[in-house]
Amino acid sequence: MPEPVRISFLGGLGEIGRNCAAVEVGGRIMILDCGLMFPDAEMPGVDLVLPDFSYLRSNADRIEGCVLTHGHEDHTGALAYLLEDLKLPRGRPMTVLGSALTLGLARNRVDEAGLGSSVEWVPVVDGQRIGVGPFDLEFIPVTHSVPHGFAVAFHTPQGVVLHTGDFKLDLSPVDGRLTDLARIGGLGSGPGIRLLLSDSTNAEEPGHSRSETAVGAVLRNIFAANPTKRIITTCFASHIHRIQQIADAAIGNGRTIATLGRSMGKNVALARDLGLLTLPQSSLVDIEAVASLPPERTCIISTGSQGETMSALSLMASGESKWLQVGSGDVVVLSSHAIPGNESAVSKVIDGLYRRGAEVVHAGTQEVHTSGHAKSGELQTMLAVARPECFVPVHGEFRHLTNHATIALSMGVQSRNVLLCEDGDVVSLSDDGIDFAGEVPATYCYVDGIVGGVSHGVLRDRRVLSEEGVVVVVMAIEVRTGEVVSGPELITRGWLHADEVGRMLEDAKPAILAAVKAAAAKGTSDLESFRRVLRSTVGRLVQERTKRRPMIVPVLLEA
Repeated sequence: MPEPVRISFLGGLGEIGRNCAAVEVGGRIMILDCGLMFPDAEMPGVDLVLPDFSYLRSNADRIEGCVLTHGHEDHTGALAYLLEDLKLPRGRPMTVLGSALTLGLARNRVDEAGLGSSVEWVPVVDGQRIGVGPFDLEFIPVTHSVPHGFAVAFHTPQGVVLHTGDFKLDLSPVDGRLTDLARIGGLGSGPGIRLLLSDSTNAEEPGHSRSETAVGAVLRNIFAANPTKRIITTCFASHIHRIQQIADAAIGNGRTIATLGRSMGKNVALARDLGLLTLPQSSLVDIEAVASLPPERTCIISTGSQGETMSALSLMASGESKWLQVGSGDVVVLSSHAIPGNESAVSKVIDGLYRRGAEVVHAGTQEVHTSGHAKSGELQTMLAVARPECFVPVHGEFRHLTNHATIALSMGVQSRNVLLCEDGDVVSLSDDGIDFAGEVPATYCYVDGIVGGVSHGVLRDRRVLSEEGVVVVVMAIEVRTGEVVSGPELITRGWLHADEVGRMLEDAKPAILAAVKAAAAKGTSDLESFRRVLRSTVGRLVQERTKRRPMIVPVLLEA
């Protein structure tokens, strides 16, 4: 009897980002994507959110490698952190497989972290089938908003497990590379697909996503309608097809192109080297040369489509850009859509651009963006072609997963074979079918600067500080007797005006002194116990007086 295949979901099921799973065959582990997530407003001071690698760390000796489905950071951006966490011994690099572009995009963070020697990069091509340990992997082309994405078929003792990666069914993609439904259908009708794991991002959206080439027509119209103005565009730096269409529209209207933003410059150079971006050197100049060019013959392709604080577009909107001063002679095109959680930041940038006199075009005013993810009609098509026995929706918030599961049921997948999973769930595919098989750690892991492991407690404290402020109570006390030698004094930030603090202290002082005296009478004789008394007493008084709950920090000095 063949051994079961286990899949542990470490991220990406219940949020947009952190996509990561561990597929186990024959006691070995293949990591499927290793992505990060960007923080939301509830994560003050956090730069990145990573999957929980503790399961992989405790099973590092069983890891065979990592497969990257495509080059977006929500699928590749945590790889450097994983390598650092695993601390693989010298001479035993991790095998990482993906398209040449995907590996080129992924290795930027790895090289910046000085971990390039920890990886054996293995580029694969459309339709390739390759063995890595007990894993028999097949790479099937899919269309997405970054070139050369793959669906990955795991040929296992329990049959084919197919992960779609992020995909859409674009019938007229910019590069002509279609999602290979013929091969997926061949797997469905040949050996059969035991388990389908499929992208759920747009499961709530009816119909089909617009073709990427449709955006090109809109961009060309914008360039043609603004022959006398400088045009500044922004999109994801990995969206090579969008960059190609912007470049085509610019060059077709006699404009010279400059890139702005480090990642945009790097990715354009990489895509040109790989032959994925056609942009003649004669039409490309360094950003330093833009000031000498006529504005009406200039096109800037910039980073900052998500309103990132220090991005090139944000600096333009605030008037702090080293290279460009945006004004009434500019048209700014945001050829993107705000990722959930970034809406406020993007709106702030748009407001800033308008304040500086620029004309702004975005997805709310013209169709300058289309999604790279399949909508419900395309998801139905994928299910009809694949004809899976079992189904697990992946990549999406819980509502997306739920809607995708409903689609699968409507397409004839038996309810007992549809599992609605979340981060941390483990499923087992065996001769008896599919079922839950336990849990693994899958908490959010926060990165703050170069420091990892910011705890939930730290985030809770930061939220309290930002919402309620802090009250520091300073006293000097003779521990053995409980006699207060000096104080109490209140020092506050973000709580009350200084005059109100003074009045509050005068009202609270007798109660604080009485609480300390009572604690001493009960035998309290150490600083930590007195701190607890002070924290609870001041907290209660503050809440009763102001109906607020600032952070209370008792500072006791031993006399």
